[in-house]
Amino acid sequence: MDLLNTNPDNLSTLLSWLTFLPLIGMCVVLLLPASNLRAIKITAGVFTFIPLVLATQMYFGTFDKTVSGYQMVQHFEWIKALGINYSVGVDGLSMPLLWLTTILFFIAVPASETVPRLSKAYFVLLLLLELGVLGVFVSLDFFLFYVYWEIMLLPMYFLIGIWGGPQREYAAIKFFLYTLAGSVLMLIAVIALRLDAGTFSIPELVAIGKAGGFTGPALLGMSFTTWVFWFLFIAFAIKIPAFPFHTWLPDAHVQAPTPISVILAGILLKLGGYGLLRGCFPIVPDAFQEFAYVLGLLGVIAIVYGAYVALGQSDFKKMVAYSSVSHMGFVLLGMAALTEWGMNGAALQMFTHGISSAACFLVVGVVYDRAHHRDLNGFGGLAQPMPRYWAMATIAFFASLGLPGMAGFVSEALTMVGAFQSQVGWTDEAIASGWMWGPFQWLTLIATIGIVMTAAYILWALQRVFLGTLNEKYADFKDISAREVFSLAPLLVLCIVLGIFPWYILDWMEVSVSDLMQILTFAG
Repeated sequence: MDLLNTNPDNLSTLLSWLTFLPLIGMCVVLLLPASNLRAIKITAGVFTFIPLVLATQMYFGTFDKTVSGYQMVQHFEWIKALGINYSVGVDGLSMPLLWLTTILFFIAVPASETVPRLSKAYFVLLLLLELGVLGVFVSLDFFLFYVYWEIMLLPMYFLIGIWGGPQREYAAIKFFLYTLAGSVLMLIAVIALRLDAGTFSIPELVAIGKAGGFTGPALLGMSFTTWVFWFLFIAFAIKIPAFPFHTWLPDAHVQAPTPISVILAGILLKLGGYGLLRGCFPIVPDAFQEFAYVLGLLGVIAIVYGAYVALGQSDFKKMVAYSSVSHMGFVLLGMAALTEWGMNGAALQMFTHGISSAACFLVVGVVYDRAHHRDLNGFGGLAQPMPRYWAMATIAFFASLGLPGMAGFVSEALTMVGAFQSQVGWTDEAIASGWMWGPFQWLTLIATIGIVMTAAYILWALQRVFLGTLNEKYADFKDISAREVFSLAPLLVLCIVLGIFPWYILDWMEVSVSDLMQILTFAG
């Protein structure tokens, strides 16, 4: 199936405008005097708001959720001698994440008000980071994908390293080294695919992989598709971050300023999951089928381990950081299950965790700005002086917990049902006998431990912060401000709305997930 030309009448420059508007905004900010910080903030707000309006119009208007393939495609030669093209487009997997990106970057601007040492360079880097993220989600050429992937690295490094907490340099360097290691593996795999297949086009590579057409050399005793699969998987797993590549995340989150933690948890982690769905699994589907159980096992380890470590944290922000490790484990488990329910759950989990985790980090930021510490054991009774903050924090953390009626419940439930339905790892004899328990059924059972522990650490955290006797040191705390409500409320509304009406995401993903499942289950 030539996905690139599935909808030849749906050609557009919209995606290019959406992608490069932050770059235009960055250039405008560079021209403004550094002393006029108010004008810089307004400019950054405008150039994150316009992409949000454009993405919203595309999501609910231009994008046709009923058709297969990529839409709003723009394609032309970029570096002809190397066969590199500027090729962009979106489908049901990338369109929701594109919309989520514009929401979170717009929210990050007012949330940056309390960032220490705030300056012109901060907003320049923030807009450059948005360019890189948007570019990844629209790229249909693997080289272009890699360029945007690398563009993201430096802005995030400096945003943590300059405006972060006391250990910011250590956290930034650790983030940089982990991500760079993954980037090197990705580059090797991308070049190998280009030399073997003669193209950087992701849709063409998918078609070749589905037909089993790669004939490249083996490496370290592994077939071409096997080592390419692992190189790409590790590159994207670092970004998720999947166990055991997760250790950079808690340090980065704890040291990053609040709006950068919002972007990191809300959208940058999703780039890893998206990369697996776009640039790894469908390109080498045979290798994915072979190692699906291993990936499911890694997902379950992340679910249980992340929840267990979060339970032991006394740092409010570090607890939320480890919760991301746990929740992103559901993404890997749902993908590895190789069922439509599981894949839909994984794709939805990327969006719902994006809004709930971003909301949780904003909640932590509110109390940190007042108390200047994040020690869970040092609070108590904050519901009394800050009732509105308590209400909003409860919604955010219940959404993260996966309470029925909240968005997280739908995505995790779909993932668990899909994993329990999986026949990955079953023998022919077991399938013929109708035996209900195979490898993934046991993984699903173990994953429920993580769900119970998630409820434990979230409820315990809410108890220590908001309930009990009021700590008199905090009796005069002002309730959540209008600016903080403006940043937090849209995410909470989405957590509730998508918990009741999840089809506003699922319906957009359905056709693309079905196409992806056809590639993954009928390859070779």
